[in-house]
Amino acid sequence: MSTVDLAGMSGIEVLRQFQARQDVDTPSIARLLGMSFDELEEGRVVMSLRTKPDFLNPIGVVHGGIAATLLDSVMGCAVHSALAAGVGYTTLELKVNYIRAVGVGDKLLVGTGNVLHLGRRTATAEGKVVDERGALVAHATTTCMVFPPARG
Repeated sequence: MSTVDLAGMSGIEVLRQFQARQDVDTPSIARLLGMSFDELEEGRVVMSLRTKPDFLNPIGVVHGGIAATLLDSVMGCAVHSALAAGVGYTTLELKVNYIRAVGVGDKLLVGTGNVLHLGRRTATAEGKVVDERGALVAHATTTCMVFPPARG
């Protein structure tokens, strides 16, 4: 992303740049975990990843942090997608409910995040992760702090 000037772009425009350049070797959590943007609209984001052996915990199932990271990403990006140019955000709270374990192998996990509330100082969103059969793996809510544009 370093070759693209993000200044002056709205949140949805910034995310569309990331979506268009998913194949570029830019360091990011998405690249590290193999996440990709599947759908992107204002207030709603869908991302997916395929599990790999490096995601396993000591008992042989996918570590819960993988679903939590996917949830934090889709919910945060959903908030980001609704922000005006120059407005920032950060996660204040993340509440995850795990429903089922994800086994070993090349399993597809799909995360969806939706904005519930977008205010001047805070935003809330909800998210869910399903497996390739559509079974619910985890769901979550988040509260984000919204930062106004910096004054020059």
